[in-house]
Parts: sequence; structure tokens; C-alpha cells
Amino acid sequence: MAKILKGLKLARITKLMSARNKRIADAPATPVPPLDSYIQNRLKDQLHPKVQHLVVADIIAHSADVKTFVLAPDASQGTTFVAYPAAGQYISIRQTIGSAVVCRPYSLSSSPKEALSGHYTLTIKRVEGGLMSQFALDTWTVGTKVDASAPLGVFTYEPLRDARTVIGLAGGSGITPFYSLAKAIADGDEDFNLTLLYGSRTKADILFLEDFERIQRQTAGKFRLVNVLSHEEAEGCEHGFLTAELIQKYAPKDEPYSVFLCGPQAMYNFVDKELEKLNLRRKYIRHELFGEYRNPEKNPDYPQEMVGQTFKLHVKMRDQEYDIKVDANESLLNAMEHSGLVVPSDCRSGTCGWCRSRLVAGQVYVPKSVDGRRQADLEFGYVHPCSTFALSDVYLDVPMA
Repeated sequence: MAKILKGLKLARITKLMSARNKRIADAPATPVPPLDSYIQNRLKDQLHPKVQHLVVADIIAHSADVKTFVLAPDASQGTTFVAYPAAGQYISIRQTIGSAVVCRPYSLSSSPKEALSGHYTLTIKRVEGGLMSQFALDTWTVGTKVDASAPLGVFTYEPLRDARTVIGLAGGSGITPFYSLAKAIADGDEDFNLTLLYGSRTKADILFLEDFERIQRQTAGKFRLVNVLSHEEAEGCEHGFLTAELIQKYAPKDEPYSVFLCGPQAMYNFVDKELEKLNLRRKYIRHELFGEYRNPEKNPDYPQEMVGQTFKLHVKMRDQEYDIKVDANESLLNAMEHSGLVVPSDCRSGTCGWCRSRLVAGQVYVPKSVDGRRQADLEFGYVHPCSTFALSDVYLDVPMA
């Protein structure tokens, strides 16, 4: 650096500055074009809108506890098309439920091609204690207005990272991003081999069975469905759980393969231990976000004396400050939302960092499996409230939504 600075001549710099000032003075005094006149900015707004105003256009009931909602753009609110997603991505839905403003991520069960046709689909399953899932299933009707984020997430196929063959492991409503990926393969928008091991309790619990069988026929072997039933035996289905042995049975024997997982938290706890037996390279294992982390007290490293404790959460949001109650077994984000605070969030799984906040004071617990903070965050006292639990009174500095 010293040599570079020594080689710079003041006269040369002065000459450059004079030439620059002359060009500025000689330039025509025409107004700067509006930002939306540049194609780059228009494309940015189309692909990454700050909010998408949508409306429920149709509802398909699979059962009392599982429904697919067709979401179309709400032109009356200024949204004229849905942003183009990659197969496997999710959108975050924001709704006001009582006094709480709640944000929840849901994987798209629709394909990129369907988005170009003007709609998304979300398949939502009722979750015990799940505020958003119960609200949607019980109150959404055709015409209900819904605000959503742009498509988000990295549960997508990337040929530079992923193997040519993917073994998908799904449980329950964790089937939805795989439904999107399978349809994209059939549409020709994705080019890889997907073998999907889908875990269900019984054959009656399988979602999209006929659609998957049709896609299997259309793709001539590029997509394959293997149903795995835990509570009954049925012809053409595997019986048991998603074990390392079952994965090896369907995985390629002489080439690398990737494993994509999407399902409930309990499934991850089980399957992650099974995957350790396969000694796969880290880059070949992809987890989809499972949303709200529940029951931290079940983890062996959780301090059991905190079970049932209640603490004070002091929240600073720019020039406003609030004191609210937080239970030790609920996330800081959940407590803030239920108190009516509008808090930034997207993934709710400790990964995206959108809710990143500064821990000013207090002791907290962060489950290792969802601790997506950077090293700098650990050193300078930042947390992701969506996956952080109070172990004492806490003072949190939160960005505005």
C-alpha cells in the first residue's frame, strides 16, 4: 500500500479532478430518470417484492385437518402477478389474529410454471397449538385477503452443489416442497433424479398420492415415489421408518447422492442420527426449515430447573420500549407477537437472520440444531428471537419490521 501511495503524483490527481469537474459542469441539466424506468429495478421489484397482496381464490379440502389454498394476486391492493419462485421455496404469510400480528413460513406446493399461470398453492396441515395453521384452516374462505413475502429459502436443487440423484425424505405436510420439485421435473424446469421416501402413518394419510403417481408415469423414471407407512402394512409400500438402511436400499450404489429432508421436528431428530451412519459429505444433506421450534425442555442440554418459569422481556424497538411476559418454553419472537408487537421475521427457524436482534442483557437458551448465527453474532451478543428462549429476565434491542 505504501508503494502505491508513493507512486501517486499530486499533479496527476489534481488534473483528474479538474477534468471530472468540467464534465459535470458541461453535462446537460436534465432530470434524473425515475428509478422504476430502469429495467433492473423493475425486475427486482417483480422477483423480490416487499409484500405480495394475495386473495384466496379456491380451497381444496383433503381432510378436516389438511387443506390446499389457491392464492391469486389481489389487484385491488396493487398486486397484479405473483413473484416467480424456484421449486422448493416458501413464502411467509402475515396475518392479524386477535391482537397479534403473526408471520409464518409455508412451503409452496405449486410449481414455478403454476406461478407463471398466476397463482400459488399452499397446503396447510393443522398443528396442535399452531396459531396460524388453526386460524387458516378454520377461518380462510374464498375471498380472504392474505399478505405474503416474496419467495424465500434455499431448499432448491443446485447442480453446482447437489448430486445428480436426490433422495427426498418427507414426513406429513413436509411433502409440499417435494410436490413442487416433482412437478418442476415433469414440466422440464428442473433436471435431476428424485426418489422420494414419504413417511406416513397409514395409506389414508398420504397427500397427493394420485398426483405423484401421475408425475411418476410422466417423468419416465426421473421421479420415483416410495411410500413408507409406520402404522400399517400395505401392498407396494415400505413398512417402518426412514432409516439409514431404507435410504441405502433406494440410493445409487456407485455414485454420490444428495439427501433432502422436510418434515416435523421429531422426524429431524430421528433422521439426523440415521444419516450419521451413512457418512455423507455435509454439502449433500439439505434440511428444509420446520418453522416454530417447540418444547426446548426436551433437549438434554436444557436446564430443567427452568421448566415452567416466567420472566420479563424488555423490548426496545427504535424509540419505543415495552415490557412483556415470556414463558421459558416459548420463543422470544412468539412472546413478542402474542403481545401485539410487529416484529420482523421470515423463516422462524434460526436461519434467515431477518429477526436478528441484540441481546443487551439476560441469559438465554438457543438449541444447537437451529443456531444459525454467524460467529460475529456470537461474539457481539446477537440472537435470532425465533429460536431463542429466556432463562432469566431479558433486554432485547429489536429492529423495526
